[in-house]
Amino acid sequence: MGWGKCVPEKVLTNDDLAAMVDTSDEWIVERTGIRQRHVVGEGQATTALALGAAREALERADADPREVELIIVATLTPDHPMPATACQVQNALGATRAGAFDLNAGCSGFVYALAMGEAAIAAGTYRTVLVIGADTMSTVVDWQDRSTAVLFGDGAGAVLLQATLEEHGVLATLLGSDGAGDELLMIPAGGSAQRASHDTVAAGLHHVQMNGRQVYRFAARMLPEATEVVVRDAGLTLDAVDWIIPHQANARIIEAAAQRLQLPLERFVINVDAYGNTSAASVPIALCEAADDGRIQPGQHLVLVGFGAGLTWAAAVLRWPTAAPEAQRAALHRIWRAWLYRWAALRTGLWRGLSRLTIWLGRLKQRGRRGG
Repeated sequence: MGWGKCVPEKVLTNDDLAAMVDTSDEWIVERTGIRQRHVVGEGQATTALALGAAREALERADADPREVELIIVATLTPDHPMPATACQVQNALGATRAGAFDLNAGCSGFVYALAMGEAAIAAGTYRTVLVIGADTMSTVVDWQDRSTAVLFGDGAGAVLLQATLEEHGVLATLLGSDGAGDELLMIPAGGSAQRASHDTVAAGLHHVQMNGRQVYRFAARMLPEATEVVVRDAGLTLDAVDWIIPHQANARIIEAAAQRLQLPLERFVINVDAYGNTSAASVPIALCEAADDGRIQPGQHLVLVGFGAGLTWAAAVLRWPTAAPEAQRAALHRIWRAWLYRWAALRTGLWRGLSRLTIWLGRLKQRGRRGG
């Protein structure tokens, strides 16, 4: 398994937000635990973050992008309605043998995608699957609405799943949904139900709208419930779980879940203070941080659990690999990957240039016929 994360360089602190909207650092920290968040700059989109996380995961696993057979990107903020962000990542990686698609399950998206990737490998259809959670929530937030503006940030996290005979990896998964709660957390316009127009833009219907009180109640109930069920499905008890890595929506939700599960807060990976709610990216970013700083050790049991728009929830139990992939890195492989990325960029430029030239020549030819 390989893992990687990517966040924008730009940091927006609570004090920065206080200059934009009626709020304060004390108010935000008290209600959410958030102190800052990373946000994309002008011209930076979801694909850039997803690609950064994917490359780091491939580097960690010392894997050839051409060995990747499937790429799943969980996101609710794709670069475009079509094509899929996953296809942009596939192209930039030079993963020429991979299928690619996006998945939208809100903040549960990464764990949903992880379950899909694990199922594809378990079925024997694929051996290597790249799973990414990436969102640029700053692009869909109303920065004048303090009830949502203070919550969200941008980022991406990725894991590379590979078939193995070893007794580690994904042990159990759980997926759930309740569409009756769709209006509690949604972006009303921009789809086929409410098509983009001057009126929808003026009304702010392309921004995140949330019933915070109801979403909090749902999350505080579902996080511990999903954790208990998936741990039982894995044939384990909570005592055997070393780390719970929840969706980083609000520190108060995580604290409430810890109390209900009767577990010390020290067994939860929490980084919401530094990143805010990065939607589908929050669970993999927290996973990567805990793995990088040595908190997660080989053979330990982890629970990943998410909840979000839909309403959706998802959980997975993992046993962390016993071998450290970074010890297997090879300088030659790193050079190869760097060359492959450059070739992919060159190929894309040539393809688009030729396409535009073909269109231009076709139009020129049509004009010549009309003139004749």
